[in-house]
Amino acid sequence: MFIPKWILLLISFLMASLIVWLVLIVLGRNPLPFPDNGSRIFSAASAEGKDAIVELLAIHGIKERFQADTGGVRRSIMWDGTIINLPSPEVAQKLNSPAASIGLVADDPIASANEAANFLRSKGFKAEVVLDAEPELPIAFVLTDAMIGTVLNFRRHLIHLPRPK
Repeated sequence: MFIPKWILLLISFLMASLIVWLVLIVLGRNPLPFPDNGSRIFSAASAEGKDAIVELLAIHGIKERFQADTGGVRRSIMWDGTIINLPSPEVAQKLNSPAASIGLVADDPIASANEAANFLRSKGFKAEVVLDAEPELPIAFVLTDAMIGTVLNFRRHLIHLPRPK
């Protein structure tokens, strides 16, 4: 049976790519944006503090994947999905200076934020939706007294967000 060399090369390339991808997944370094399970976001007190925390996380095996800065927030996105933020004073003020945020993926961030706020209100908590905290990104925030120093944010899947600068 004759098999053309280009088919053997193609199959070899695909197998090697699959093996590399599986090794990256096992090492916690999935190069693809799937699955997008949301994120856990923590705010630094200063630029120096952000840099120190990112370096400390790297020492402990959680390395920076890339930075996604906007006019209002400097972000270091780690390989495990954790985000270390340095919000501008204006963004921090709009969100009541949260120390952390739970990021959730939603097809319609505004509707999901309103549903979450209504759910929290039905449970007896205060909840307010903020849509203009960071106008460069389509993120809807929910401020609530159900958690101390933490907000919820709803965003579209990673592939639908603007490319990082």
